[in-house]
Amino acid sequence: MPAGSIGRSNSAQLAIRLSPNDDVLIATRDIKPGTAIPGEQLVSTDAIPAGHKMAVHAIASGAPVRRYNQIIGFATRDIAAGQHIHLHNMAMHDFQRDYDFCADVRPQQAPAEALTFNGIVRADGRVATRNYIGIVSSVNCSATVCRQIADAFRGDALADFPNVDGIVSITHKTGCGMASAGEGIDLLRRVIAGYIRHPNFAAVVFIGLGCESNQISSLLGAENLHESERLHTMTIQDMGGTRKTIEEGVQLIRSLLPRANQVSRQPVPISHITVGLQCGGSDGYSGISANPALGAAMDILVRHGGTAILSETPEIYGAEHLLTRRAITREVGEKLVQRIHWWEDYTQRLGGEMNNNPSPGNKAGGLTTILEKSLGAVAKAGTSNLSDVVEYAQPVQSHGLVFMDTPGYDPVSATGQVAGGANVICFTTGRGSVYGCKPSPSIKLATNSLMYQRMSEDMDINCGQILDGGKTVQEIGQQIFQRIIEVASGSRSKSEEHGFGEDEFAPWVLGPTM
Repeated sequence: MPAGSIGRSNSAQLAIRLSPNDDVLIATRDIKPGTAIPGEQLVSTDAIPAGHKMAVHAIASGAPVRRYNQIIGFATRDIAAGQHIHLHNMAMHDFQRDYDFCADVRPQQAPAEALTFNGIVRADGRVATRNYIGIVSSVNCSATVCRQIADAFRGDALADFPNVDGIVSITHKTGCGMASAGEGIDLLRRVIAGYIRHPNFAAVVFIGLGCESNQISSLLGAENLHESERLHTMTIQDMGGTRKTIEEGVQLIRSLLPRANQVSRQPVPISHITVGLQCGGSDGYSGISANPALGAAMDILVRHGGTAILSETPEIYGAEHLLTRRAITREVGEKLVQRIHWWEDYTQRLGGEMNNNPSPGNKAGGLTTILEKSLGAVAKAGTSNLSDVVEYAQPVQSHGLVFMDTPGYDPVSATGQVAGGANVICFTTGRGSVYGCKPSPSIKLATNSLMYQRMSEDMDINCGQILDGGKTVQEIGQQIFQRIIEVASGSRSKSEEHGFGEDEFAPWVLGPTM
């Protein structure tokens, strides 16, 4: 059964077959040994935990194992029908993938109607989904000063400025102990510049210590940024110390608030929404419920001219051929393959490998190999053509589905997406990640109902209804799309209600710390 067809008809199923050609079923609940599987001529021989795999038929040692009609690993011993398939009897090794560039490119369908959301139009024509003032540190040494300036505006301090969503400190753990030139500092500058430019900031105060590698003047020069009514800079050493910098910073923010408050939301085309796609704390259901439902939502967004950013290169590894087939040109597809090769070289230099297993939480949820996780992760991208591939934190200038090269670690990945222009994040989770993001709101999508019920205060949408048989992938996809419009229009997500977002800023650190 294709993932897109899962829905009401399977409410009684103990296990799901995702494709007629699959070698496994996915348990929808804990299955005891000796249980007959309805709709299958199959009896479980082992205990199968919820979200885990059961062999449909005998699989010989060394033979490939398929899920989603794709290879997810190879049997490491003979497997009998009805047995549990996991780390004890399946592993991954290299095999050839057919990139078949552009083979699945489809004509773009025009929407039946033009949809809008209520956005904030900036003076330069860009559209924001939030209206913050940012305090950005150039280096870890100025992080405390940035945070204490922001702390002066907690509680009711913004009561007279109802159109300002908050004062956000964007701090990090790097900016010095690194070379003043080269790939590492270039990447850090690109990330910080992306946040400074982000339309969700009405204004930014950029604060350094004064002697760090990441000099403010060098960053402004490298990124063609200039001080203005929107961008202000200061260094602690030039200001005369911590107290004086905090006092000056607080006064500066107070002077910026009246202007920042002079905004109002207005209907603007959906094409101004750019969604960063994330999945973390995954389980065996992520690729069945939340990820394909998010993909269905992204297909709707792309049809209306919006942009979806798929990322986490290590977590699409082994499934990249599904994207190269949808690349609008061979050049775009080859850019993705080049990033895959970069990661292979990068991990080898560091003594690692790309053919690794998922995290302990992923394994506990039923994912055995990185291939299995990757195939489920790619489902977030829907079925749209791949319009571009960009490097970490580069500005995303194409509409449609774009791939950004990032690590798989969610905070680092999402930081790159926001720096590249994402003004909404959609985050699927099966184990229960509580990630949030500023200045772009994060929408949390639960893969299963049990986790949603346990963590309903953190989850925005229960995609587990697909597994329960109450909703289809397309119905939940429509629900996600509607929620994106609501949140982009100002409705607060669950992570925003909890105050997540400032501590989650995490630039990708390349090179040695000296």
